[in-house]
Amino acid sequence: MKTYSHLDLFNDSIPKADEDVHLGRHVLAEFFECDPNTLNSIDKVEKYMMEAALECGATIVQKCFHMFSPYGVSGVVIISESHLAIHTWPELGYAAVDLFTCGSKCDPKVAYEFLKNKFCSKNASFTELKRGIISPDAMKVAEKPFEIMQQFQN
Repeated sequence: MKTYSHLDLFNDSIPKADEDVHLGRHVLAEFFECDPNTLNSIDKVEKYMMEAALECGATIVQKCFHMFSPYGVSGVVIISESHLAIHTWPELGYAAVDLFTCGSKCDPKVAYEFLKNKFCSKNASFTELKRGIISPDAMKVAEKPFEIMQQFQN
Protein backbone atom coordinates (compact mmCIF):
# COMPACT_ATOMS: atom_id res chain seq x y z
CA MET A 1 0.00 0.00 0.00
CA LYS A 2 1.39 3.42 -0.91
CA THR A 3 0.15 6.96 -0.37
CA TYR A 4 0.77 9.29 -3.31
CA SER A 5 1.34 13.03 -3.35
CA HIS A 6 0.26 15.36 -6.15
CA LEU A 7 3.65 15.14 -7.83
CA ASP A 8 3.99 11.36 -7.47
CA LEU A 9 1.02 10.82 -9.75
CA PHE A 10 2.64 12.83 -12.54
CA ASN A 11 6.13 11.32 -12.53
CA ASP A 12 7.71 7.89 -12.63
CA SER A 13 5.89 6.71 -9.49
CA ILE A 14 2.74 5.58 -11.30
CA PRO A 15 1.24 2.70 -9.31
CA LYS A 16 1.15 -0.87 -10.56
CA ALA A 17 -2.25 -2.37 -11.39
CA ASP A 18 -2.23 -4.63 -8.30
CA GLU A 19 -1.02 -1.95 -5.85
CA ASP A 20 -3.36 -0.59 -3.14
CA VAL A 21 -3.17 3.18 -3.66
CA HIS A 22 -4.69 6.20 -1.93
CA LEU A 23 -3.94 9.91 -1.92
CA GLY A 24 -3.97 10.59 1.80
CA ARG A 25 -3.93 9.28 5.34
CA HIS A 26 -6.40 10.93 7.70
CA VAL A 27 -5.98 10.36 11.43
CA LEU A 28 -8.93 11.42 13.59
CA ALA A 29 -7.58 11.58 17.14
CA GLU A 30 -9.22 12.02 20.52
CA PHE A 31 -7.15 12.93 23.57
CA PHE A 32 -8.76 12.42 26.98
CA GLU A 33 -7.71 13.37 30.52
CA CYS A 34 -5.25 15.99 29.24
CA ASP A 35 -3.61 18.79 31.20
CA PRO A 36 -6.30 21.53 31.14
CA ASN A 37 -3.71 24.31 31.48
CA THR A 38 -1.98 23.15 28.31
CA LEU A 39 -5.26 22.85 26.41
CA ASN A 40 -6.26 26.37 27.47
CA SER A 41 -2.98 27.98 26.37
CA ILE A 42 -3.04 29.25 22.80
CA ASP A 43 0.74 29.59 22.92
CA LYS A 44 1.30 25.96 23.97
CA VAL A 45 -1.33 24.50 21.64
CA GLU A 46 0.07 26.44 18.67
CA LYS A 47 3.66 25.51 19.56
CA TYR A 48 2.87 21.81 19.95
CA MET A 49 0.83 21.65 16.75
CA MET A 50 3.66 23.31 14.80
CA GLU A 51 6.21 20.95 16.38
CA ALA A 52 3.96 17.95 15.62
CA ALA A 53 3.90 18.94 11.95
CA LEU A 54 7.69 19.08 11.84
CA GLU A 55 8.06 15.85 13.84
CA CYS A 56 5.97 13.91 11.33
CA GLY A 57 8.04 15.24 8.42
CA ALA A 58 5.63 17.86 7.09
CA THR A 59 6.43 21.19 5.46
CA ILE A 60 4.61 24.05 7.19
CA VAL A 61 2.93 26.61 4.94
CA GLN A 62 0.75 28.67 7.31
CA LYS A 63 -0.99 28.61 10.70
CA CYS A 64 -4.06 30.15 12.30
CA PHE A 65 -5.13 29.77 15.95
CA HIS A 66 -7.90 31.33 18.02
CA MET A 67 -8.48 31.53 21.79
CA PHE A 68 -12.11 31.29 22.86
CA SER A 69 -13.65 32.97 25.89
CA PRO A 70 -13.86 31.76 28.57
CA TYR A 71 -11.66 28.84 27.42
CA GLY A 72 -10.69 26.60 24.54
CA VAL A 73 -8.40 26.86 21.53
CA SER A 74 -9.01 26.06 17.87
CA GLY A 75 -6.35 26.09 15.23
CA VAL A 76 -4.98 24.74 12.01
CA VAL A 77 -1.52 24.24 10.60
CA ILE A 78 -1.57 24.17 6.82
CA ILE A 79 1.17 21.90 5.50
CA SER A 80 2.26 21.20 1.93
CA GLU A 81 0.98 17.68 2.52
CA SER A 82 -2.49 18.87 3.79
CA HIS A 83 -3.30 20.01 7.37
CA LEU A 84 -3.32 19.46 11.13
CA ALA A 85 -6.32 20.90 13.01
CA ILE A 86 -7.40 21.00 16.67
CA HIS A 87 -10.17 22.07 18.99
CA THR A 88 -9.75 21.88 22.77
CA TRP A 89 -12.17 21.68 25.68
CA PRO A 90 -9.86 22.34 28.64
CA GLU A 91 -12.75 22.24 31.09
CA LEU A 92 -13.19 18.58 30.06
CA GLY A 93 -9.51 17.76 29.57
CA TYR A 94 -10.32 16.84 25.96
CA ALA A 95 -8.87 17.66 22.55
CA ALA A 96 -10.16 16.62 19.11
CA VAL A 97 -7.39 16.56 16.51
CA ASP A 98 -7.42 16.04 12.75
CA LEU A 99 -4.14 14.96 11.10
CA PHE A 100 -4.39 14.72 7.30
CA THR A 101 -1.28 14.03 5.21
CA CYS A 102 -0.77 13.20 1.54
CA GLY A 103 2.23 11.45 0.05
CA SER A 104 4.66 9.13 1.76
CA LYS A 105 6.93 11.84 3.20
CA CYS A 106 5.14 12.25 6.52
CA ASP A 107 3.38 9.97 8.98
CA PRO A 108 0.36 11.40 10.83
CA LYS A 109 0.72 8.77 13.58
CA VAL A 110 4.05 10.35 14.54
CA ALA A 111 2.18 13.63 15.11
CA TYR A 112 -0.47 11.72 17.11
CA GLU A 113 2.13 10.23 19.48
CA PHE A 114 3.89 13.59 19.83
CA LEU A 115 0.68 15.44 20.77
CA LYS A 116 -0.46 12.67 23.13
CA ASN A 117 2.77 13.18 25.05
CA LYS A 118 2.71 17.00 25.00
CA PHE A 119 -0.95 17.18 26.13
CA CYS A 120 -0.20 14.67 28.95
CA SER A 121 -3.14 12.59 27.72
CA LYS A 122 -3.86 9.65 30.02
CA ASN A 123 -6.13 8.03 27.46
CA ALA A 124 -6.27 8.51 23.70
CA SER A 125 -7.64 6.93 20.56
CA PHE A 126 -7.45 7.37 16.81
CA THR A 127 -8.98 6.12 13.62
CA GLU A 128 -6.86 6.20 10.48
CA LEU A 129 -8.63 6.51 7.14
CA LYS A 130 -7.50 6.04 3.55
CA ARG A 131 -8.62 9.10 1.57
CA GLY A 132 -8.87 9.40 -2.20
CA ILE A 133 -8.65 5.73 -3.09
CA ILE A 134 -7.22 5.34 -6.58
CA SER A 135 -8.64 2.87 -9.06
CA PRO A 136 -5.32 1.60 -10.55
CA ASP A 137 -6.86 0.29 -13.75
CA ALA A 138 -8.44 3.66 -14.61
CA MET A 139 -5.92 5.92 -12.77
CA LYS A 140 -8.67 8.02 -11.25
CA VAL A 141 -10.13 8.47 -7.79
CA ALA A 142 -12.66 5.74 -7.15
CA GLU A 143 -16.09 7.10 -6.31
CA LYS A 144 -16.47 5.28 -3.02
CA PRO A 145 -16.19 6.23 0.65
CA PHE A 146 -12.91 6.34 2.50
CA GLU A 147 -11.66 3.10 4.05
CA ILE A 148 -10.67 2.63 7.68
CA MET A 149 -7.02 1.59 7.80
CA GLN A 150 -6.63 1.23 11.55
CA GLN A 151 -8.27 2.01 14.88
CA PHE A 152 -6.42 2.25 18.18
CA GLN A 153 -7.29 3.02 21.77
CA ASN A 154 -5.14 2.92 24.89
